[in-house]
Amino acid sequence: MALLPVGIRFIISFSRDQWYRAFTFMLTFLLYASFHLSRKPISIVKGELHKQCTAGDGPESPFSDPSSSTRHGPTHWLLNNETDCGWAPFDKNNYQQLLGALDYAFLCAYAIGMYLSGIIGERLPIRYYLTFGMLASGAFTALFGLGYFYNIHSLGFYVVTQIINGLVQTTGWPSVVTCLSNWFGKGRRGLIMGIWNSHTSVGNILGSLIAGYWVSTCWGLSFIVPGAIVAAMGIVCFLFLIEHPKDIKCSSTFSTHPRAPENGINRFRLQKQTTYSEKNGPLDPELQCLLLSDGKNPLHPSHIVVLPADGNMAAISFTGALRIPGVIEFSLCLLFAKLVSYTFLFWLPLYITNVDHLDAKKAGELSTLFDVGGIFGGILAGVISDRLEKRASTCGLMLLLAAPTLYVFSSVSRMGLEATIAMLLLSGALVSGPYALITTAVSADLGTHKSLKGNSHALSTVTAIIDGTGSVGAALGPLLAGLISPSGWSNVFYMLMFADACALLFLVRLIHKELSCPGPATGIQAPLKEH
Repeated sequence: MALLPVGIRFIISFSRDQWYRAFTFMLTFLLYASFHLSRKPISIVKGELHKQCTAGDGPESPFSDPSSSTRHGPTHWLLNNETDCGWAPFDKNNYQQLLGALDYAFLCAYAIGMYLSGIIGERLPIRYYLTFGMLASGAFTALFGLGYFYNIHSLGFYVVTQIINGLVQTTGWPSVVTCLSNWFGKGRRGLIMGIWNSHTSVGNILGSLIAGYWVSTCWGLSFIVPGAIVAAMGIVCFLFLIEHPKDIKCSSTFSTHPRAPENGINRFRLQKQTTYSEKNGPLDPELQCLLLSDGKNPLHPSHIVVLPADGNMAAISFTGALRIPGVIEFSLCLLFAKLVSYTFLFWLPLYITNVDHLDAKKAGELSTLFDVGGIFGGILAGVISDRLEKRASTCGLMLLLAAPTLYVFSSVSRMGLEATIAMLLLSGALVSGPYALITTAVSADLGTHKSLKGNSHALSTVTAIIDGTGSVGAALGPLLAGLISPSGWSNVFYMLMFADACALLFLVRLIHKELSCPGPATGIQAPLKEH
């Protein structure tokens, strides 16, 4: 018999369940990366919506200097729908406030909608709910870009578009976190979700590159193309997303009851008579843990009884989720951590444009280094927290290091491009690490906390509460940056350092609880290990 090819041997070396888990991991990664891809264009286009005016052409930017006209070259021929200083109404001296209003409209709607999204998501099939959100998000992202082609200069049009887009994008995070947590257990959750959460940075990088490609020539396409990508991924979600391992037939002979209406999860019933000799292999671990046993060895009865999975448990209430130990502290910590992260997300390209005197395209490309650092920061936070089994302490350490790093960034970024590149990578790692850990592994830990007594209907609600509270900070950060930046970018960095200190303050109790325990522990009642 001929030896099997190496590729085939590699494929069959993994079980069917492992391939499905890998597929779900990659699919949810790409789905949420497309959400972030569609959020990035507004930060890239800001430099085009308001340009540095040459002398006598219009209102002078507070950040311009006498040599700015020569840096940007001669004034280019303007399209009919452009003004000398950019795109009305963002071509006036108050452009920071107007651009900040766009950010605030999106993020405030996102924060409010997130609280409702988790509650709704617990009661609807994830696949349908997420597909609707992605199609709607793609439509409203593209609608913003159509303002360029239809010569729309109404601030209300852009604000309303941002508000609706913010609301529909809330369908994404609770859905993908719940789906991924269904497929992966608690072992090495920090590492797995740290790697998975790099979708945020990957989406930001792709969004920056795609939007930057058209920003100087046709900024409307900077929104339309990402919108089309999100909508296309929504169709992929509808066709391929598997919400739970129990939604597909396993290789064992266990039969399942016809599909139940609860969140698309099949419920297992009393099975027909069977013996272990009829099986081709060992029981799937997720099914084996449901079998009645003495807690050490699985039973080998002639009748196998599978316990009903949450069949009589109702979805958790909002107040019930708040009573889970650690939810309030981590939610408030994320409020300030996300304030810092989203200020960079929406204002970093404009800051680079003003400080390093680069055009919008180059500034957008350079800003992706912050997200590259964020990828490593998220993975590092997950690895450390898994090894130490101390989520709060890991977040606290990175927040403690982030504040002085931001101060150094504000000082050395004016010294040249090389210093800016180095500080972008370091700041991205320290700012994004706690944010990534809280929104993924911590949220999943709390959503499956032992105080819930096996109720699996809490994960989406807990995730939405934590991320919704964080989104309040995400809305405030860019708004405050727009209000403070006219007085100088240094003041913006002081605001960010203060926010980092507040985030650390809310974790002090949990950190103290972790460090006071004699062995590996966590400030969220040690949900990392099954007992």
